[in-house]
Amino acid sequence: MVKGRATAMHIYVRIRRDVPVGSPHIPPMSLDAETCHAACEAKDRRFDGRFYVGVTSTGIYCRCICPARTPKPQNRTFWPSAAAAEAAGFRPCLLCRPERAPGLAPIDAPARLAAAAYARIEAGALEEQGLEALADGLGVTSRHLRRVMNAQFGASPIEIAQTGRLLAARRLLNETALPVTEIAFAAGFRSLRRFNATMKDRYGAPPSKMRGRKTIARGETFTVSLSPRGDYNIASIAEFLRTRALPGVELGGAKTYARTLKMGDALGWIEIGMGPKGLMLTLSENLAPHLRPLVANVRGAFDLDAEMTAVDAHLSTDAGLAKDIKREPGVRIPGALNGFETAIRAVLGQQVTVAGARTLTDRLVTKFGATLERGPEGLNRAFPDAPTLANAGAAAIAKIGLPLKRAETLHRLAVTSSSGKLPLDRGAIASGRAALAEIAGIGPWTIEYVAMRALGDPDAYPATDIALINALGRKGETLEHLKPWRGYAAIRLWRRGAKKGIRP
Repeated sequence: MVKGRATAMHIYVRIRRDVPVGSPHIPPMSLDAETCHAACEAKDRRFDGRFYVGVTSTGIYCRCICPARTPKPQNRTFWPSAAAAEAAGFRPCLLCRPERAPGLAPIDAPARLAAAAYARIEAGALEEQGLEALADGLGVTSRHLRRVMNAQFGASPIEIAQTGRLLAARRLLNETALPVTEIAFAAGFRSLRRFNATMKDRYGAPPSKMRGRKTIARGETFTVSLSPRGDYNIASIAEFLRTRALPGVELGGAKTYARTLKMGDALGWIEIGMGPKGLMLTLSENLAPHLRPLVANVRGAFDLDAEMTAVDAHLSTDAGLAKDIKREPGVRIPGALNGFETAIRAVLGQQVTVAGARTLTDRLVTKFGATLERGPEGLNRAFPDAPTLANAGAAAIAKIGLPLKRAETLHRLAVTSSSGKLPLDRGAIASGRAALAEIAGIGPWTIEYVAMRALGDPDAYPATDIALINALGRKGETLEHLKPWRGYAAIRLWRRGAKKGIRP
């Protein structure tokens, strides 16, 4: 018997009677046993990542889409998260790879809080700060956060972080040629001894015995797969990013996006695009130690976990958007891989065209950005970080062609960010908005734009944006009837305006 494993059918899900079985959108904690069994039998991709199947006859847990033979109903147990399944003693399946499953799309307030905390934990928040600081950044007490996380995922924040470290290590062991020592620290373990002991205790074997059978040669790059929720329309996000791409920093294609990126002290590059097995992330090897937060960042920036069936259904209640959605479903929000960069570019974009903002930003990168020595053709510069701009001073920043007041706003933003008082991580919606509002020169449009793209607020809506006003044909419209997904409406309206030559 697997240590700690449930010996009887365990349905760790809260049944809600207001959501019909078979609904196109069923929140993860609304699933009942009947729905879970049906999803397993059909290997229904709509439910991938919403719950996990613990198989009592083998001691492993799987995604509901696992290609292996479907276990007998009496051998199935259902868990709301990988962490809950592992806490019960189940080991991850080597075929369906639970570490590759899409994340969860939150609906109600507790679920949004839990999802925001989950995303930040996956990005390594608990390795960098304690639970109290994480909860404070989310605007709640640590006790409330633990209660919500347990209710939503069946596991505590600490257990979720531990499972995240283990699953990240498994991915690195199976998909890279990195030495075990580097993998230990990349996954978030503080010592090799602790890493070896935890892996052996949880999975019954040391890391050295868990390498994939396929030999992987160590090179300058490596690629991992990413599983989006539902069909993925990469073209819409790629177009948004391509029209704003900075020379030397970003490269945009019809269905690809590449850029330079700094993680910790490592300056490298990444590329996201569609491959034969779905969405693929390629990164320079020097970013490998940061794979776990990087994957979490990319998932958020490319909106991979959005429940687009529900979003599109809600937006379709607006007659003006219904035709757009029918013609092009699944338009997601292009997020940000660097929150500070997005905030700086938003200030530079105040009251100017996209082309004008890009020109100013190009000058800023030329003057203050670092050089990438070994990148692919077309990627050779990095966006300046907060300490660099903070040390430069407003007068130096103004020399790129900015009014001094605008340069002072950029400088204040950089100083506040480098001091740690400006949270621009995905999920820090309340604290990030509040901190931005305290900076002189930052107005409602900038706050909403940054909240949408950097903080991950799906309801952010810059109502004063001229392109949105032109697309709607009227001023003062805040689209209250489209809450809590007005951000998706904004993206669609911007796309509509772009086709007419009007860009935000």
